Amino acid sequence: MPESLLRKKWHVLALTLSTVSVFLLLYLFRNADDNRLTSWKWAFSHAELSWTVLIMLAGIIIIYTLLNSPVTRQRPSFFLFSVSFAVCAIFWKVPEVIIDASRYITQAKHLELYGITYFISEWGKDIYAWTDLPFVPFLYGLIFKIFGEARAFIQVFTAFVFSGTAVITYLIGKSLWNEETGFFAGVLLWGVPYIFSQTPLMLVDVPTMFFLTLSIYVFIMALKKGGIWIPVSAVSVFCTVFSKYSAWIMLSVLAVVFLVYLKQGRGVRMQEAGGRGQTAEALPVSRTCMYRGIIVALITGILISIVVYLKHDVLLDQIKFLREYQAPGLSRWGESFVSTFLYQIHPFITIAALYSVYEAIKKKDPRFLIISWLVLLIIVLQIRRSRYVMVVFPMFTLMASYGLQKIASLEIKKFIASCIVAVSITVALCAYMPLLQSMSLGNFRNAGIFLDSIGGGKVEVFALPSLTSTVNPSVAVPLLDLYTEKDILYRYDNTISLPYEQIDKSPIRFTWGYKNPEYYMQTQNDPGSYTIAVITNRGENVIPELIRDKLNGYERIRVFEETDDLFLYSPVVTVYSPVGESAK
Repeated sequence: MPESLLRKKWHVLALTLSTVSVFLLLYLFRNADDNRLTSWKWAFSHAELSWTVLIMLAGIIIIYTLLNSPVTRQRPSFFLFSVSFAVCAIFWKVPEVIIDASRYITQAKHLELYGITYFISEWGKDIYAWTDLPFVPFLYGLIFKIFGEARAFIQVFTAFVFSGTAVITYLIGKSLWNEETGFFAGVLLWGVPYIFSQTPLMLVDVPTMFFLTLSIYVFIMALKKGGIWIPVSAVSVFCTVFSKYSAWIMLSVLAVVFLVYLKQGRGVRMQEAGGRGQTAEALPVSRTCMYRGIIVALITGILISIVVYLKHDVLLDQIKFLREYQAPGLSRWGESFVSTFLYQIHPFITIAALYSVYEAIKKKDPRFLIISWLVLLIIVLQIRRSRYVMVVFPMFTLMASYGLQKIASLEIKKFIASCIVAVSITVALCAYMPLLQSMSLGNFRNAGIFLDSIGGGKVEVFALPSLTSTVNPSVAVPLLDLYTEKDILYRYDNTISLPYEQIDKSPIRFTWGYKNPEYYMQTQNDPGSYTIAVITNRGENVIPELIRDKLNGYERIRVFEETDDLFLYSPVVTVYSPVGESAK
């Protein structure tokens, strides 16, 4: 047997054993994972370890086979997009598990029902905005209006933008260094299991990650090529600015891109001019780069100014509130870097990213600043929440891919990537997905499916206050509405309130500023009976007299009470039907 082949087999064996050993080590110390949604101590409490390892080993073979397929060489963008989309589709059965989704559902439904003009004029006024920015809910509203009010269309969209993020990550790496660096960065994005817990959800984090990554790429192209890339860059930055406030600080990376290309342009021109003995000609390339950057900034500034002019009062109030409430709250609601960079991201990615810093310093590579800047911000600013850190994951995988380039053998790099991705997808599939599906907010999905399967066109909903949870029960109504095609009627506007000090620093304080829109409270012309859904918190079965009177002549036909025993807010949905109608 040739020595090179023997060495390769030993490398494969060593990498496989290391992969399994690291996974088992993380499993043994899973209590160190303090993630607020997909902690390993919760996710692996019921997972079968032996089956997980076997699936992982099979996954390594499957991923390695895919990476060696001809399409990876011939059409890498298509490969990254299609595989990313297919993996996202596996997780579409995950229900909404974060109550923040109720805000985006409500904002999107306003656009669906009342149109774009109403959305623009009433966002932040009649449309409750909390600390949200309007662009992503605007897109969700357009999807509802064009394709229909179904969660499936939103999930296709979020899968599409995640898949696009993988492709753009590849293009950034290709533009900065070479195709191989970009391709492995796109593949390593599948090595972040936390992402797959977010792609099925109607939140703003995955779209924000896409728009930020897109902004970096198109700005690079605007500086390098000019032309149509300049307005495209401005529009992309505009979309990012109005996707999420936390993206604002991340957009500082564009200043780093500008300075790096300005310096490189000057250096290249000086080298060319120096060969002719004319160092004074160093200016034109850098001047062109400067002009292009300034034009992008001017167009972006004009676009942003229009929105600021229309909504300055809302934006200023939100920024003030973020400074007083959200910023101090991050220290209370945060998660450790150990959780984010060892459990929610595969540790091999983190190791490769750390090594890349050494390689970049040794090579004195200024382009590395572009991909490392956002990670540096996370560390310096101590942003310790996976949902907020998620937007920098594409840059982090670019760092890891940069570090992997030290390995000469392409086959070994493919095998390392296969190990990383196989573990990530296995963890997401065998541990995260069962955990998320068992969460009590999934009762809304199950109840919605059941409501669509029985007779009647309307559902009257009662959401009752809780003695144990500080969540305002009103936010449950849009979550149920998302899963049913039936019209929701919500007339029971409870007057419960909590002492200010009880909700002042609570992460779910937004629920007490929320009020269900008028479209749930419309007067019904049909005097007939409706199906009734009563939403209570687990273990609290006392029903107010007003609702007991309403239930006269009704019988209970189904109770949805799946619980995870992890959170104080554990909604139970009880469905009632007029006596005799349930048998029809």
